[in-house]
Amino acid sequence: MSFSESELERYARHVVLHEIGGQGQQRLKAARVLVVGAGGLGAPVVMYLAAAGVGTIGIVDDDRVSLSNLQRQVIHATDEIGTPKVASAAHTVARLNPEVGVRRHETRLTDENAPTLFEDYDMVVDGSDNFETRYLVNRIAVEQAIPLVFAALGRWEGQISVFDPARGAPCYACIFPEAPAPGLAPPCAETGVLGALAGVMGSMQAAEAVKLIVGAGESLRGRLLLYDALGADFRAIRLTPREDCPVCSML
Repeated sequence: MSFSESELERYARHVVLHEIGGQGQQRLKAARVLVVGAGGLGAPVVMYLAAAGVGTIGIVDDDRVSLSNLQRQVIHATDEIGTPKVASAAHTVARLNPEVGVRRHETRLTDENAPTLFEDYDMVVDGSDNFETRYLVNRIAVEQAIPLVFAALGRWEGQISVFDPARGAPCYACIFPEAPAPGLAPPCAETGVLGALAGVMGSMQAAEAVKLIVGAGESLRGRLLLYDALGADFRAIRLTPREDCPVCSML
């Protein structure tokens, strides 16, 4: 896989990194990553994957841009209010890096369409904001044996991990077997969220995705990293697969 002169200049800071180099950049160009959600997490994920030269980025979202999104969803602009988020995100990517292909999936992820969507990708990055979608994304990723880069956030706190039982790590359902009872995990619209926190966690998701693609460093497989922005504190928790997990224990 060859690069044009403009691509070589664009990715020069990657190519000189020993852990990426030319071969790693080729892997990025050949990669196909599905991003679920073009909101607070999905916005920085898509932008940094595009900037990194990930060749094909799929974006799944059925929502439209609203004014309240713009405090944290930096891939969208004020003049795009009312526009489908997948269209707004694709527009930003085209301006940022026209070498990247964007597949727009303007739909809500469901049991019916998820298996077909996932088949076209090597990895999924989950930027969804509800438990129903998270459990669905996890189940299909497990069934198709592709890594899942997960993150969630609320108020001042975020969490991130790589769920990948096909390679010995637990899945999302191993760690969170049940959704919390109604009212125990209210949405950000009720509790609020620091806008920059979405940027921190989404950027970390993009970094994990790049590392997985190029095979660099140590991923967050088997670890849950917690970030407290208010206390400026990180801590990691070791994770192990559950033997009785209904989603991944039969692998």
